[in-house]
Amino acid sequence: MPEGDTVLQTARRLHTALADQVLTRSDLRVPRFATADLTGRTVLATLSRGKHLLTRIEGGLTLHSHLRMDGSWRVYAPGERWRGGPSHQIRAILATADRTAVGYRLPVLELLRTADEEKAVGHLGPDLLGPGWDPGTALRNLLSDPTRPLGDALLDQRNLAGIGNIYKAELCFLARVTPWLPVGELPAPTAARLVTTAKQLLEANRDRPVRTTTGSRARGYGAHERLWVYGRTHRPCLRCGAPIRTAEQDTRPTYWCPRCQSGPTP
Repeated sequence: MPEGDTVLQTARRLHTALADQVLTRSDLRVPRFATADLTGRTVLATLSRGKHLLTRIEGGLTLHSHLRMDGSWRVYAPGERWRGGPSHQIRAILATADRTAVGYRLPVLELLRTADEEKAVGHLGPDLLGPGWDPGTALRNLLSDPTRPLGDALLDQRNLAGIGNIYKAELCFLARVTPWLPVGELPAPTAARLVTTAKQLLEANRDRPVRTTTGSRARGYGAHERLWVYGRTHRPCLRCGAPIRTAEQDTRPTYWCPRCQSGPTP
């Protein structure tokens, strides 16, 4: 599932391509909105909220989409070949005179009134990359269920919005605890630092084409050293050299260092 920084970058691409332009074609290939026609309306803006995308359109309408695991939005110039997947995977087409945005494999696609956007995203916790970021509320949300495993709590978008499986693993490594540690067992300074670090990591990667969490400490490292633990099963830990381990947590692969991170494991 894309992380919040990836979704923000997608929102920027859609905004650059479509904002202030009149739609010359609209095609929403989901049964509920298949007859909706946005042709002739001006696209006002596209923004992200956590992992959600909101494209606001003239007339008080918003096209809400979510990428989840496999979805993507691609932008093409006139005459450019569409390369995002086979045509049967296309769920949305928004075209102007200069650009065409094509949504592939979008599991969530709905047209709603802009005034009703909160019905789609109002459940989200503070957005790590949003203007209303509130670390205090995010920390309280994260600690609201003391028995919940930290990895699960970090992925719950109702606590704080924007963390996916990659950042979950990286944040737990940087906090030196396993993703299965109950959040109530986190020392207070560690919990507060975790929220601050989450914000710093997403901010640092919001403009990067390739995500990294190791930062300057990765000088001279290759592609496998851009992240501390995620995707590095059996490779040596960049801090201590122990082989990185992996196991499932709520059906998703989770990575950790058995030497650097303390706490329960499967």
